[in-house]
Amino acid sequence: MTPKTKWFRHASIIGLLLTLYTGLAQAAYELNFQKPANRIGQDIYDLHNLMMVIILVIFVGVFGVMFYSVFAHRKSKGHQASQFHENTLVEVIWTVVPLIILVGMAIPATNTLLSMRDTSNPDLTIKATGYQWKWGYDYLKGEGEGISFKANLSTPQEQIHGTAPKGEHYLLEVDHPLVVPIGKKIRLVTTANDVIHSWWVPALAVKQDAVPGFVRDTWFRVDREGTYRGQCAELCGKDHGFMPIVVEAVSAEKYTQWVAEQKKLMAAAADDPTKTYTQDELKARGEKVYAANCVACHQATGKGIPGAILPLDGSKVVLGPKQAQIAVVVNGRPGTAMAAFGKQLNDVELAAVITYTRNAWSNHTGDTVQPSDIKASR
Repeated sequence: MTPKTKWFRHASIIGLLLTLYTGLAQAAYELNFQKPANRIGQDIYDLHNLMMVIILVIFVGVFGVMFYSVFAHRKSKGHQASQFHENTLVEVIWTVVPLIILVGMAIPATNTLLSMRDTSNPDLTIKATGYQWKWGYDYLKGEGEGISFKANLSTPQEQIHGTAPKGEHYLLEVDHPLVVPIGKKIRLVTTANDVIHSWWVPALAVKQDAVPGFVRDTWFRVDREGTYRGQCAELCGKDHGFMPIVVEAVSAEKYTQWVAEQKKLMAAAADDPTKTYTQDELKARGEKVYAANCVACHQATGKGIPGAILPLDGSKVVLGPKQAQIAVVVNGRPGTAMAAFGKQLNDVELAAVITYTRNAWSNHTGDTVQPSDIKASR
């Protein structure tokens, strides 16, 4: 080997080691579950560790015997292969031992699974409805009954498009988190408005599919105050990765204060679908509705996403008869990314956002859509 070849070989090895070191330094490796925030989460964590120990013991035992047998009884040492058939003792051993192992694994697994499915006697019942791409929450029973809101992704569009640095909770932050009291059993009822979604918060050991036309339930309890984050765990469409879940667990006193504040806000913001609004009122309200529900796809500029999402700025539908646009917004377009907002937004919100889009950017139709127009189209 020439000196030049040796130098190149050593340089290549050093370069490879430096590359691996850099990757290890930058990577955030997660080697285990998130820290459990409740007892059922700890049970699942302990069950996982128990199964891993059992699997490791089996792996070491089986491969240890196999490698020892291959090494100690190799042909080079003069060993001859034994010939035997129907060894009753061996057959009993390899039947009974795995059976005992399986039963030993099944007992704790079954107990944990049954605990996870026990939704009886909840302190609060909350319905979580999956939409493309947000979650809607309705407090059905218990303290806070009647509270209803939707949780939209709050990560700025600048971060999503790479024009601003990513925040600490990039794509895991919402404008209105689900608030629950600690120490209370929360029954979560899930369903969906459009496609299959899945409500998943790892630290709370809860994951439940939300299926259109069906109602499913699960439960969780949070033992300590904090903010717990999750995501939709179902491939629910093009913006699947933009559908986070945030749960804020607070003390009983703080939760009571939050309930009182929410009910005041709901009373103050109650919409009157029978009122005739001015265009300026509808445009101001519509801009907020657009920012919360439409901007992820159609962008703040109304230009959409080339090749994927059609623009609203200069759109033939937006500039055409208002009844046609109302039908699209209320009913959606099957087979496309355009979701139906008829069940997500009320008549005032729908009238506002349609009025806004028809009079924003380069669109200047001068049209005003009233809640009564929406009601008539349903």
